[in-house]
Amino acid sequence: MSGLTTQQSTKTLPIKNELSAFAAMVRKELTIMARYPVNFVASFAQTFLIIAIFTLGGSLFYKDYSSQAGEAGNSGVAVYGLILFMFMSDTLWTIGYNIRNEQVQGTLEQLYLSPASKFANLVSRVTNTLLWTGLLSITGGVLMTLMIGELPFENPLLGLYLLVMVLSGTFGIGFAFAGLTLVIKEASQTLANFLQFSLLVFCANFFPFSALPPFLLHFSRLLPPAYGVDAFRSALMGFPEGMPELAPFSVELIIVTAFGLLMPLVGYLCYRWAEKSARQRGSLSSY
Repeated sequence: MSGLTTQQSTKTLPIKNELSAFAAMVRKELTIMARYPVNFVASFAQTFLIIAIFTLGGSLFYKDYSSQAGEAGNSGVAVYGLILFMFMSDTLWTIGYNIRNEQVQGTLEQLYLSPASKFANLVSRVTNTLLWTGLLSITGGVLMTLMIGELPFENPLLGLYLLVMVLSGTFGIGFAFAGLTLVIKEASQTLANFLQFSLLVFCANFFPFSALPPFLLHFSRLLPPAYGVDAFRSALMGFPEGMPELAPFSVELIIVTAFGLLMPLVGYLCYRWAEKSARQRGSLSSY
């Protein structure tokens, strides 16, 4: 019996170590964020500017959803698109580009020379994104509702499921981009800006997909996050006439679910490959 007890305690020890390392790294990320209060103000100011610019610009392309959703239909298109855009955008920078920042600061190589969990280090950045971006999304949603009208809110459980799947897949994209930053180095900032703008356009976060020219709409149909945006806001708006726009909802549900389940694994494997390659080349500390 004593041997069995010892064996069980040995198995639980790595789990405790992983959780302890994860908690420490989450605390580190939150501490760093709290040490730069100007960033808090700048983030909120940036959010308000994004909301004002794209809401007013996107309003030129709103369709009339008044048959089922009333005037709230227009606000639903923009507000629910904003929520997903905030997470998509911050994932590229908080999860992906922050790895590059650690490389420039000279702390990345020391991390990989230590016995600290590399997986916990990567996933800890998700917590930061969920907390901070979640707060910004709520603030932005309230502001947009005040600007363009009452917010429709139907099928909350279905909307929550779609949000979880889209966020899961988006974090997978962040993991893959983190690995890519180890390969392309200085060009990663330019690529992050390009991807951020591309997702904004092709995922039609602030306007209906019908506003896109046909040749751009073909690219939207190739992106799983676009189906996530379409399904998420269609569900919460109560499926007004003409929505979803890219595919029948049953098809979008399958695509979003597969995206949420598979992309985190694919993204993490891409990151591990890039990290292993950088270690073999001895380039973890070079920038």
